[in-house]
Amino acid sequence: MNLGLIASGLVLGISAIGSAIGIVIASQAVIGAWKKCYIADRPAPMTILAFGGAPLTQTFYGYILGLLFMKPAAEANPEMGGYYLFLGLFAALAIAASAITQGIVGARGADATGETGQGFVNYMMLAGVCETVAIFAMVLSMISL
Repeated sequence: MNLGLIASGLVLGISAIGSAIGIVIASQAVIGAWKKCYIADRPAPMTILAFGGAPLTQTFYGYILGLLFMKPAAEANPEMGGYYLFLGLFAALAIAASAITQGIVGARGADATGETGQGFVNYMMLAGVCETVAIFAMVLSMISL
């Protein structure tokens, strides 16, 4: 059994789970913000849709990293399997955590923007900080391969 190849699947799977959780968290707030606007007979800001979709990118990071794991893991000697497994597992958890926190930040940003009509760019910058964790996890793991 090649633990390194298992890591490849785990990277994509766990990253995608994190994205799904983050999307659900943020999207619920986007819907709630729109509802408040409709109740108040105000136009609903469509820009806040970006908060709901922002955690999706972590799935791509997991996919890219998972693909890059395949060749070195398949060619490595069996003693390296544990290294690849733990590298993949912890990279995936970092990427998933980034997506979940991005969903939480996005939920607050959607609520605030929907209520005030202001601050979208500021809130999106904070969501970008959460995204940076996933990018760092992906790139540093790529270097470690």
